[in-house]
Amino acid sequence: MQAACLVAWELYCRRGDRLLFGPLDLWLEPGEALHLTGPNGIGKTSLIRMLAGLLRPFVAYDMGSSAMGSITWQGSFALQDERPALDPHLPLGQALAFWQRLDGHAAPLDRPLERLGLSHLLDVPVRYLSTGQKKRAALARVIGQRADHWLLDEPLNGLDRDGVALVEALIAERRAEGGTVIIASHQPVVMPGAKTIDLRDHPA
Repeated sequence: MQAACLVAWELYCRRGDRLLFGPLDLWLEPGEALHLTGPNGIGKTSLIRMLAGLLRPFVAYDMGSSAMGSITWQGSFALQDERPALDPHLPLGQALAFWQRLDGHAAPLDRPLERLGLSHLLDVPVRYLSTGQKKRAALARVIGQRADHWLLDEPLNGLDRDGVALVEALIAERRAEGGTVIIASHQPVVMPGAKTIDLRDHPA
């Protein structure tokens, strides 16, 4: 058996006074993908943020357990959520170059940018990009991190058919290289052999 890229146990999520889901266990091996589904407000984004370490699992004392849920990654991961994490006042090229310097990667993003249809927009301030262009720019940021695994929250929003197909191709390539991909999306996405979790099936 291969070593798991992600192991998560006893995950509960609470928003305000309401428990959204739990307990939830996850186990993903190299090359696997997971599609998180369910209606808005069910906790898809919260789970993505939890897996990224931005939100702590809720300790469900009254659910018969006093142990905080655990999340263990093997390797690095990159997160794409609704915020592109790009300075809206900078031209796209400079905004991406800032993160490349911060990540310590000197190699240019020329090929990914061309493939993402962004190479002609490098001098355009991020705030002037369309929703779809900002989604593609966020993907360029994820690719530039050169992380082993991807966490993608609604990456298909604002994309046309070609954009969706490109995201699906990029996911397939990441998996082929041994990475795991977790995508939260209310839209269908082609990921052959992927696991699917509908959070409505895991009520707290």
